[in-house]
Amino acid sequence: MNFSKKIRVIEQNNLLRLRKIANSSQSTEMVIEGQKVINFCSNDYLSLANHPKIKEALIEGVSRYGIGSGASHLVSGHSESHHNLEEALAQHTGQQRALLFSSGYSANLGVFSALRDEIDWVLQDKLNHASLIDGNRLIGLPVQRYLHNNLESLEKNLKKQAGTGLVVTDNVFSMDGDRANIDGIKTISAQSGALLMQDDAHGFGIFESTIPDHSIYMATLGKAAGVMGAFVSGSSDLIEFLIQKSRPYIYTTAISPSMCVAILKSLELIKKGEQKEKLFSNINYFKNCAETLDLHFEPSESAIQPLIIGSSNEALSLSNTLFEGGYFVSAIRPPTVPPNTARLRFTLSANHSFTQIESLLQKVKDVMA
Repeated sequence: MNFSKKIRVIEQNNLLRLRKIANSSQSTEMVIEGQKVINFCSNDYLSLANHPKIKEALIEGVSRYGIGSGASHLVSGHSESHHNLEEALAQHTGQQRALLFSSGYSANLGVFSALRDEIDWVLQDKLNHASLIDGNRLIGLPVQRYLHNNLESLEKNLKKQAGTGLVVTDNVFSMDGDRANIDGIKTISAQSGALLMQDDAHGFGIFESTIPDHSIYMATLGKAAGVMGAFVSGSSDLIEFLIQKSRPYIYTTAISPSMCVAILKSLELIKKGEQKEKLFSNINYFKNCAETLDLHFEPSESAIQPLIIGSSNEALSLSNTLFEGGYFVSAIRPPTVPPNTARLRFTLSANHSFTQIESLLQKVKDVMA
């Protein structure tokens, strides 16, 4: 296989992905590639990734438990700190039990792998995260999708299914920032006896979780929570079934026990609500400033604020121009988003200042003039 040729084709289509090297800690102000920038493309929504209390908790965890877990949860890697965090996550989400995974991607694949022999079909929102689509493919079932956030389309597609099935949706959609109607999806799914699974990677810690009875809830701990990992919560029987059947859970080394101590501290800060209050204040200010400047962002009440550009080349050019001006904003291009919908994806954090937001949007207005 000629990899060089394939990479050239990707580059010619303005779809080459590049990594920028951070020279500082994760924050709203960073040094990237030696340049000082204001960071508007992080998923650290509550600005907890560099919080002093969480760093202190991590150091305390290292002192008590060391660095690595040493093994998978089912061998010798399941520590007291893992157990305490799972209990805290179950309580926080109002579920009977919770189960830790190393990442949201791993958690989603883990749920699908466990359900391989239990379901006959899967029906997904058209804009679900790639990990949900890959999980679907993993178990050999066709990827069937209903129109994005369209309950009528969901109901219509459900009528075509036979046997036991799974309806899957993101809660906050990562590229558009809009939210799913979980109650509506559950009502329609229940009519066909389908099991509901939601991926709340971008909503956990920010919005109050809506978790219907007898459903599957997955959320990540590396975005709003500021650390790493993910979890699935639900009924006691569901979690026990995943422990027995989820291959990514069974065969993966457990995350560091010291990280669990840090996440427990993060949960404490999330519950206080101070950072969430600051984030929503920033979201409202951003939307008001954008409207004043006549910048047409997609409708979103979340920390994700997308500006559709269309052309991948233009989106990449605008992103580079903003970076040169001191603002780090990602250009999101196909295949992550549909063709001709390349965009600038602005993400807000609790510790952004109104001045930073206003100066950013004025710069966007200027470079797009």
